[in-house]
Amino acid sequence: MTTDAGQGYLASKRNAYVVFTLLFALYLLDYMDRLVIVSLFPSLQREWGLSDTQCGLLVSGVYWSIVAFSLPGAVLVDRWSRRKSIGLMAMLWSLATAACALTRSFGQLFSARVAVGLGEAGYAPGGVAMISALFPEERRSGMLGIWNASIPMGSALGMALGGLIVDRWGWRHAFGIVALPGFLVGFLFFFVRDYRTVDLARNLPEESGSTGKAFQAVAAEFVRNRTLLFNNLAFAANTFVTAALLTWLPTYFHRTDGVPMAQAGVKGASVMALAIVGAPLGGWLADRWQQRRADARPLLAALSSAATAAVLFGAFALEGSGARYALLLAAGLSAVAFVPAAVSVTQDVVHPGLRATSAGYCVVLQHLLGSALGPAFVGAISDRTDLGTAMSFLPFFTLGASLLFLAASRYYPADAARVERVALVPEDRPPA
Repeated sequence: MTTDAGQGYLASKRNAYVVFTLLFALYLLDYMDRLVIVSLFPSLQREWGLSDTQCGLLVSGVYWSIVAFSLPGAVLVDRWSRRKSIGLMAMLWSLATAACALTRSFGQLFSARVAVGLGEAGYAPGGVAMISALFPEERRSGMLGIWNASIPMGSALGMALGGLIVDRWGWRHAFGIVALPGFLVGFLFFFVRDYRTVDLARNLPEESGSTGKAFQAVAAEFVRNRTLLFNNLAFAANTFVTAALLTWLPTYFHRTDGVPMAQAGVKGASVMALAIVGAPLGGWLADRWQQRRADARPLLAALSSAATAAVLFGAFALEGSGARYALLLAAGLSAVAFVPAAVSVTQDVVHPGLRATSAGYCVVLQHLLGSALGPAFVGAISDRTDLGTAMSFLPFFTLGASLLFLAASRYYPADAARVERVALVPEDRPPA
């Protein structure tokens, strides 16, 4: 009788789905905490007189913190424990979100938002590494696609709940209400089953036999890896756009359509919520295509990026038209379809002992060059012109991402074939 582990699951199929459910819930809560603030912008501007640039910085500050701490956090995840690292980080970012409710100035709120990013820094790399280990390799993009559907779900819930809560109880309550669930789910991660930390020893020269030197040798491989370079730069270009859309769509609808912020928040959330379909669909298509074509994952990411560029060009050229909203809904469907394939690439072309570190490398670039710049860029252009003009720059970045993914597809088959195969071993028993 074939066991679940024999079918490619780390310990058992049941354990894989239990842990996956908790990972999904925590990623959803991560983005609720991260994006609840965007529906609070008008209230903050009225109360504190903030500019659009300052509002954009309240989102970008989270990503700057993630940039600074993602690689150290990812190394901790890879060399210590996925479950303990994730649990601690979730509890930290939840406490920081709650602290936002107590702030009395822009500087205090900005500092609290930076602390939110500090907690979130290592979660995505740790989650990617756990999912890559829990499930068979041929299901990797599909499961990562379902997991990444939690991003638009959490973002949409954060936008919508923020608008509803601020209308009823004020903006401070929004932070407190979304903070508690993340703290509780983070605590549960101390009780899930992890895999044993992977020894980095491999076929290296004898003088590189120590763990530290082995780590440096393997790390040097993925830093020089051309597939990862182009893949991660493309990821950053797309994330520049998605972070800007998540940040500014509610305010964009509020200003261009003249609707109350609660309605604008729901309208913006409905656009991003379509990514709930787009992310799993992109992952499923990538896995299916990968069975027939070796470079399918980066190619799928290139095609979905090109589609997003096309619909965004159309949407922002038709401002004031009824067709604009339909095109933005289409963009919501396609904007994250690249994610599961691109994240899978970060796992496919590196040593299994460095999967979280590879994902962390991607996170650093995507936030340093993407998420940390996109919201502030749109806010700064809006202050000088108007928000519609600022948003019209975004499709050029997704077009650039498509070209970079095409470059990654050229090197992907050879880089994936060179990766050493290492069997992962689950912990002897679930932690008490």
